[in-house]
Amino acid sequence: MYTVSLQALVDELGRLPGIGPKSAQRLAFHILKIAPEDAVRLSDAIIAVKEHTTLCPLCFNVAEGGLCAICSDPRRDAALLCVVEDPRDIVAVERTQEFRGRYHVLHGSLNPIEGVGPDQLRVKELLARLDDEGVTEIILCTNPNLEGEATAMYLARLLKGMNLSVTRIASGLPVGGDLEYADELTLGRALEGRRQVDA
Repeated sequence: MYTVSLQALVDELGRLPGIGPKSAQRLAFHILKIAPEDAVRLSDAIIAVKEHTTLCPLCFNVAEGGLCAICSDPRRDAALLCVVEDPRDIVAVERTQEFRGRYHVLHGSLNPIEGVGPDQLRVKELLARLDDEGVTEIILCTNPNLEGEATAMYLARLLKGMNLSVTRIASGLPVGGDLEYADELTLGRALEGRRQVDA
């Protein structure tokens, strides 16, 4: 039905996460319609990211050779370490403009069903950083799902007894949300994480 090259493009786009067959077709036809220089720019960007993007040897965030921008920033507080599952999580935390410490990326979460244990994550590297950088607080910022909670509990047990504060991000109701639409777990977490109201 399609030309060989167009079908190959649809197939490759369909392999991307979150892209189904219809979206892959829509994207392929969009690429077919755009100006040749726009298509070349897109392909150049894909090639450049594969050739130049590496992992920061300290925190395992994405970088372009050497340390990432956060690890190389002397204004960041090295004593405060936020542990996240994925580099995309750093972007989410940074958007809040509330955190001035450094990060450690695990590159996943514990998931025994899929064969992901502590050895598949960057746990050993996390432990190695603690003394070297004088870390005093670790914020466990894993996702509030089954795997993220299991990972946070595992790390909390592992770090227990060390001379540092281990905290977990609060979870609960979103701003602007209605109580009637909240599930029991979310509402329970919101009640657990309640705080004093100063009048």
